[in-house]
Amino acid sequence: GSCGHRCCPGRNNACWAPGARRARCYCDSYCQRTGDCCQDYLATCRRAAVGCAVGPWGPWSGCSSPCGVGSRARSRQVTVPPRHGGDPCPDLKQRRGCLGQHPTCGTAE
Repeated sequence: GSCGHRCCPGRNNACWAPGARRARCYCDSYCQRTGDCCQDYLATCRRAAVGCAVGPWGPWSGCSSPCGVGSRARSRQVTVPPRHGGDPCPDLKQRRGCLGQHPTCGTAE
C-alpha cells in the first residue's frame, strides 16, 4: 500500500490505503504504535512532520489559600502546533503546593 500524499495526524481510522492481500495499511501517525503503516509511511509522512513547540513558562500564581495549605499554578502557550504526526505537546500547566502566610493569618478568634 501507498500513502501517496495522504498523511493524517493522530489516530484516524479513515486514513488508510489498500495493502497486500486485501488488508488495509494506515497513514496516520498512530500506525507506528500499532505496526500497520503502509510501506512508504515513513518516507512520505514523517518527512513533513513538525513537532510541537512551546513558549517559556509564565510566572507562578499567588497561593490559592491566604492561610494554610494551597497551590500555585503556571502555564505556557503552544507556539507551533504539531503537524503530520510530529511530536505531541508537553504539559502546558504546572501546579505545586504552597503555604499561605498572609499577615492576618492566626489573628482570627
